[in-house]
Amino acid sequence: MEKMNSSGLARTKSDQSVVETVLAAAFKSPTSSEAVGASVESGGALSRKSSRRMMAVSPGRSGSSSRNAHIRKSRSAQMKLDFDEVSSGAALSRASSASLGFSFSFTGFTVPPDEIADSKPFSDDDIPEDLEAGTRRPRLQTEPTLPIYLKFTEVTYKVTLKGMRTTEEKEILNGISGSVNPGEVLALMGPSGSGKTTLLNLLGGRLIQPTVGGLVTYNDQPYSKFLKSRIGFVTQDDVLFAHLTVKETLTYAALLRLPKTLTREQKEKRAIDVIYELGLERCQDTMIGGSFVRGVSGGERKRVSIGNEIIINPSLLFLDEPTSGLDSTTALRTVQMLHDIAEAGKTVLTTIHQPSSRLFHKFDKLILLGKGSLLYFGKASEAMVYFSSIGCSPLIAMNPAEFLLDLANGNLHDVSVPSELEDKVQMGNSDAEIQNGKPSPAVVHEYLVEAYETRVAENEKKKLLIPIPLDEDVKLKVSYPKRQWGASWWEQYSILFWRGIKERRHEYFSWLRITQVLSTAFILGLLWWQSDSNSPKGVQEQAGLLFFIGVFWGFFPVFTAIFTFPQERAMLSKERAADMYRLSAYFVARTTSDLPLDLVLPVLFLLVVYFMAGLRLSAGPFFLSLLTVFLCIVAAQGLGLAIGATLMDLKRATTLASVTVMTFMLAGGFFVQKVPIFISWIRYLSFNYHTFKLLLKVQYEHITPTINGMRIDNGITEVSALVAMVFGYRLLAYLSLRRMKLQSGA
Repeated sequence: MEKMNSSGLARTKSDQSVVETVLAAAFKSPTSSEAVGASVESGGALSRKSSRRMMAVSPGRSGSSSRNAHIRKSRSAQMKLDFDEVSSGAALSRASSASLGFSFSFTGFTVPPDEIADSKPFSDDDIPEDLEAGTRRPRLQTEPTLPIYLKFTEVTYKVTLKGMRTTEEKEILNGISGSVNPGEVLALMGPSGSGKTTLLNLLGGRLIQPTVGGLVTYNDQPYSKFLKSRIGFVTQDDVLFAHLTVKETLTYAALLRLPKTLTREQKEKRAIDVIYELGLERCQDTMIGGSFVRGVSGGERKRVSIGNEIIINPSLLFLDEPTSGLDSTTALRTVQMLHDIAEAGKTVLTTIHQPSSRLFHKFDKLILLGKGSLLYFGKASEAMVYFSSIGCSPLIAMNPAEFLLDLANGNLHDVSVPSELEDKVQMGNSDAEIQNGKPSPAVVHEYLVEAYETRVAENEKKKLLIPIPLDEDVKLKVSYPKRQWGASWWEQYSILFWRGIKERRHEYFSWLRITQVLSTAFILGLLWWQSDSNSPKGVQEQAGLLFFIGVFWGFFPVFTAIFTFPQERAMLSKERAADMYRLSAYFVARTTSDLPLDLVLPVLFLLVVYFMAGLRLSAGPFFLSLLTVFLCIVAAQGLGLAIGATLMDLKRATTLASVTVMTFMLAGGFFVQKVPIFISWIRYLSFNYHTFKLLLKVQYEHITPTINGMRIDNGITEVSALVAMVFGYRLLAYLSLRRMKLQSGA
């Protein structure tokens, strides 16, 4: 026991001597990181073992065993006692160092965290794993990027509301002006419906419509398509593929978005770097998850969304309510991450609904919106001073963000009423202007808008006229007219093809779908067990089986393909707005990646049905029947894609598909042999009709030339019709997606 105590005391004294050495160097040159590093070296090179003992002293360092926790607590107490003795009662202020693992500074000096971090005596192995564990990660995105100064003057936006009889215009934004520079975080605050998201979309180039007014410039240049490769835009909803892992999601984003000058290995390494920068290494092999799939947590999903955008090292980063749905600690980490990104020379704009007081003080600039009007623009730290100057001060201690949101809503509870507003209300003496002895929200809003216009607006507008301190060459870079694709068309197709297979393999090979297909196959096999094709009655019965096979594999793919584009609409809009790939590459990859998955189950289906029902037992007829079913599936899939892409609404698409498939089935040549002339053209549009004729030809061409009044010919007409449907329906779907893209303004 004494031996243990003496060894523990020796270790504590060893740790204390290292700390005293660092402190002595700090007293000599408190602002020099070199002095700190030299003092550490003079005290002896720190070994990995001693560095870990130092890290164990830190209160933030967590361990796995209770015994180690007890040792750390006792050492922390001993260290606190030693510090108290050395400082002789001087107050300790907070100056944290991520590399040393403890915090110290004495009255009269503070060692800057960056300078302490420069003299890093420990290896990267000592960096904790998770961002949410409470320890700072390495600095984000420190490589240089093109600086972009964003200015917007008198920005307006209107939408047209079409009613049954009248059409009216609603003003969403009314004369918003402001600016944000590299290295700054601008927060857009305001109550719901105040126009925050609309302003963010407009500044990010997501709203390019005739109803947009005012002037928005990037380095004094107008918006250009080149900026899409320089802008990162994080939407409020985390639009991610549920079945891809974190690593796969970021890797595919890197392969598609990073410039062509980088090799595939460099792009993949960049994805891994972002994973470690965001503290996602612990969950990198976990699926993202969604409504029906268990995956990562909300905070991790939000960080993946941010990683998708910062992976391109953007000059401008827009975020729409990045803290929604997160607890206060995770929200603080997220905002701190944005602050670190901005410090690397990037321009960050974010909307935020109701931040905590700690979050509020992290912002450099603030825009406060109310009903689409500007109530305040300036430094976030000066917002309370400004509102106090116009007579609006909180009567109780409250979060500044809550106070500002109350003002934006016109709520003056627990807020002093400005004398000008009291006089105005007394002069008006109207019940509409007074509520519970306070001015009405409309009166408060009008006063705040007027106060900003008269006291601050002119000053801020003059600042916007000051030229940007950049060379003309740098300014003109943002006006480059051409888009910059991160990969060639073939590379985009290949990446999207494999991404599509990885994402949908879980859905296609789910036990539910396999059970559905195989159970149907066994039921058919039992109903037509070893049926006889030598008699006319047996041929008639087998014809019913063949018709059902054509109907089943026409119906099934249609209702699977209908969901393709409506379900991926949000993802398609997001990725196309960022110019991740060409629409043609996406469309071809999306339609072809389904084929390997769609053609596996029909093989299992036919292997069961064909031999149980006793159809023509020969290799040629079997494979020809299989090819006919494949052709039917691809044609039916094209119809589903066209309906889904044209309507982009699942209810309407399902209704139209039901009517269409039922019509094609009835006109398929089995139920009605003699169709009236004026409606007989429908059967030639029916893939069921052509599939049925081909299956009859394969099975009975050697027996009879006519079955059920249908003449069996060489089959060229039927094959040509199905091939025309395969390409015709897909062309219609592609043109519909093009039209959707133009309407969305992406």
